Amino acid sequence: GSQLSPELGSSGIEMLETDTFKLHCFQTLTGIKFVVLADPKQTGIDALLRKIYEIYSDFALKNPFYSLEMPIRCELFDQNLKLALEAAEKAGPFGPGS
Repeated sequence: GSQLSPELGSSGIEMLETDTFKLHCFQTLTGIKFVVLADPKQTGIDALLRKIYEIYSDFALKNPFYSLEMPIRCELFDQNLKLALEAAEKAGPFGPGS
């Protein structure tokens, strides 16, 4: 994405918008990318991506049994991710800030 961008110094795709969905991408300073597909009317996706990164940091990176680029097998990670996604869904397509 950064190589195809018409802007110099681009870090890559942050959001791709179509009529039926938006693809949001959050790239961390360490190069890990989180991608969310959402309804085009959904708000708060940037906050959701930051929350997912926080959950990843807390329950995967701090887990001594987790290896980078391996599937995350941690029940606490799954539970907290599910709670974050449910909270975003409850906010609805016209959540806070719209």
